[in-house]
Amino acid sequence: MEEHLGTVFVEIRASLVGSLYHLRYVPSMNSPDHQGPKVLFAASMVSMVLGSIHAFSVFLEPLETTFKSSRGTVSLIYSFSLVFLTISVLFGPAVYSRLQPATIYIWVAFLGAIGTGLAGIATGLETVWIGYSFIFGIANGLGYGFGLQFAARANPDHAGFAMGVVTAAYALGAVLAPYGFEVALAYGGFFLAMIALGSVIFFVALGAALIVLRSGAQYSDAQAKPKTFNLPLGRIAAIWVAYGSGVAAGLMAIGHAAGIAATAGFAGWVATAVIAGCNLVGSLLSGWLSEKVSHRRILTVLPLLGTAALLALSVFPGLTIALLGVVGFAYGGTIATYPAAISVLFPGEDGPIAYGRIFTAWGLAGLLAPWLAGQIYDWDGSYVLALWVAAGLGIISAISAQKSMRHS
Repeated sequence: MEEHLGTVFVEIRASLVGSLYHLRYVPSMNSPDHQGPKVLFAASMVSMVLGSIHAFSVFLEPLETTFKSSRGTVSLIYSFSLVFLTISVLFGPAVYSRLQPATIYIWVAFLGAIGTGLAGIATGLETVWIGYSFIFGIANGLGYGFGLQFAARANPDHAGFAMGVVTAAYALGAVLAPYGFEVALAYGGFFLAMIALGSVIFFVALGAALIVLRSGAQYSDAQAKPKTFNLPLGRIAAIWVAYGSGVAAGLMAIGHAAGIAATAGFAGWVATAVIAGCNLVGSLLSGWLSEKVSHRRILTVLPLLGTAALLALSVFPGLTIALLGVVGFAYGGTIATYPAAISVLFPGEDGPIAYGRIFTAWGLAGLLAPWLAGQIYDWDGSYVLALWVAAGLGIISAISAQKSMRHS
């Protein structure tokens, strides 16, 4: 717990999508105030169940035994899922405004259920990769990326807070999922865990589809600035560096939290629980602060706060749990604030496109940062040097944010 297609689908999808695609009678996002909370609730519930993807470490040992495979090979299931999640967020804006919100959530429901179901009945790792990593990864990125932008548009006066809530819900899913997974594994193994997960995703996403359909909320805003397809690549690159180095700094420690805690004499599960809780608080608080304090200031202070905690971890082992909590807080605040900042820097339809591009930094960091920390540990025999490298990345993030986040 410390660390976690076929013809029928085409026919079902065609009939459902075809029927919902033409429901365009509803007003724009600027009409009734009651739409905002409903959209936020729907997006948060879907985000929470999709956040379970980050509890995959629960399945490492059972899958090693089931498929008689190595830890590294089994870990590729999660790594590949992050790749396709990132790709889905990157290309998601191309469909956000072309489909009805309810239709998108129906896609998430069926893709999520089919992907996890296929993984559950798999007799080899290749099928798990197809079901969990590819299909569920795509569904995950679609549901999370769309929900983030949809919630912000539905709550224009509190867009930063809305994005923070959706991000926090995603983190909460990663906190709660291991408990359900452990029960399912005990009673029915990986098969039951995947069937249960797919069922939850299916019904929650369909529920979200019904909520947004009945609310009359639309993703596209007639008053929104149209796509320019002329995003400043230099600024995108600068923010990419700031975001990527910031999340990489946190993930180098978060990805090895149990190991870092163990070297200091603490139980690994305590470290992961504290990080998850502080991550949640950081997401919510930063989302709220982003409406009152400049994003530039927040995104300069947070990586420096994380840097201080990372450096202190190498000096004060007795404070390991508390300091890992600070790292988790800074990470949660970072991933919640950047979407809000990007929506301000790139208004209208440019925002989701810019965010999709910048989000690739998170995907790369998720793949490489924990791996790099592990390589350094294998070479040096301790986490001290890895923590210093992570602290350096935090400083790079603060400097880059200070320069790239002007007017935010």
